[in-house]
Amino acid sequence: MAELQTDVLIVGGGLGGVAAALTSAKLGRSVIITEHTDWLGGQLTAQAVPPDEHAWIEREFAPPGYAELRRRVREYYRRNYPLRPGAAPLLDPGLGIVSRMCHEPRVAVAVIDEMLAPWRASGLITVLLRHAPVAARTNGDKVDAVTLRDLETGHELTVAAPYVIDATELGDLLELADVEHVVGAEGRDTTGEPHAPDTADPLDQQAISWCFALEHRPGEDHVIDRPAGYEHWRDTVAPFWPGPQLSWTDVVPITLERREWQLFGDRTGHFDLWQFRRILAAEQFTGMTDLTIVNWPQIDYWEGPLLGADPSAALAGSRELSLSFLYWMQTEGGYPGLRLRPDVTGTRDGLAKTPYIRESRRIVAEFTVLEQHVGVQARPDGAGSEIFPDSVGLGRYRIDLHPSTAGRSYVDIEAYPFQIPLGALIPVRVDNLLPANKNIGSTHITNGCYRLHPVEWAIGEAVGALAGFCLARDLPPRKVRSDAAQLSDYQRLLSDTLGIVLAWPEEIRTHRE
Repeated sequence: MAELQTDVLIVGGGLGGVAAALTSAKLGRSVIITEHTDWLGGQLTAQAVPPDEHAWIEREFAPPGYAELRRRVREYYRRNYPLRPGAAPLLDPGLGIVSRMCHEPRVAVAVIDEMLAPWRASGLITVLLRHAPVAARTNGDKVDAVTLRDLETGHELTVAAPYVIDATELGDLLELADVEHVVGAEGRDTTGEPHAPDTADPLDQQAISWCFALEHRPGEDHVIDRPAGYEHWRDTVAPFWPGPQLSWTDVVPITLERREWQLFGDRTGHFDLWQFRRILAAEQFTGMTDLTIVNWPQIDYWEGPLLGADPSAALAGSRELSLSFLYWMQTEGGYPGLRLRPDVTGTRDGLAKTPYIRESRRIVAEFTVLEQHVGVQARPDGAGSEIFPDSVGLGRYRIDLHPSTAGRSYVDIEAYPFQIPLGALIPVRVDNLLPANKNIGSTHITNGCYRLHPVEWAIGEAVGALAGFCLARDLPPRKVRSDAAQLSDYQRLLSDTLGIVLAWPEEIRTHRE
């Protein structure tokens, strides 16, 4: 078995992994980053989820690397696409609802490749696509190496590194390396969080969604084969849902009131489903058709969890639900011209390469972010979010939990703009493994606001910088947090050298929707 050596090993090529790789390389550290699909970018690319972003994302509060990615995406469209005259300077390719810059997954893939290109050419960053972790070698409180399997050839190689970053979508290394972690929901009896269940439930995990890309060709027939389990999805009604998922009906996440959608041309003044995550708006381009991503409540799979059970059943069920909803839209829904675009998702069947995963294993951290730190209802009136003296970055999103595998509907509550505390990135025991995805020291509740695209990137930047800082000074991450002088130096590296803003202005920190 081959063995490689690097300064920083990053397992998982999502946004957090990419951000960590770029940041470590900028600090002069050699990096190997691995990814089990053939696309870097995680939820933005392989999962086909347009970015969910906050109101201040165009300002200096965005993670620097994420701002660069957004700038390059806009430049890519301006260079390569037939824009109509009058396109806005801050181009939004899809004019979608969830972001000011909804765009195609493959464009993000190309941009990420551009951002990595000089570092790959210099040899500081090595990318291993289609590699998945299968084992971890530990020595006391350290992870010495990770064994990876090439999913194309079956060959295995081991990578040793003084710092290992788990940027996988499910926190795979936490299990492989026996790192203390949490799965599912913590109980209110432990965390005191107002919206937590009474007691812990490891099988209470947010629904996954297998997204897909569509265009609409009126007058044509693109109806797919009827999925084998179609009747199940058409007829089954969850106790917490107003009817079958295969319909235009869902619930308002905040109030849980019944809601009716239209696919096109909503007459109520509300946006329609098509526009929700549209990634290409034909009105802005010559010779183009609209493209949209289906990531709607109708494809939230909540019948079984990915963790703590047979994942193959959940994955198969999620795929079948998505295809059944497409078939329903084409037949009973009245839109036979809906056409899958497998070229957009980079697959043969038109579904994304992997499902959209909202929840992961999470480290037992030196500090855990609770609802009481960021949730508006759980904070004193007008207090804003908790101020963390060990802040390493910023984020903003509602506490948005989709229906769960424990039979719970939405938990969707307001959260203040928040900071990312260093303590949530440091495991309680292991010295050299760091999280860079949804596996930080959050809870089932606060994961709902720390799991989105810009926050994941911010976590990756902080962790990549932390690995570089610790290597330069030969000290463990927990020493950085516990030593005021070291913490101050590390935060200066983040702010002065890397341009990361560590605190919200007071008027934003206390902002309510």
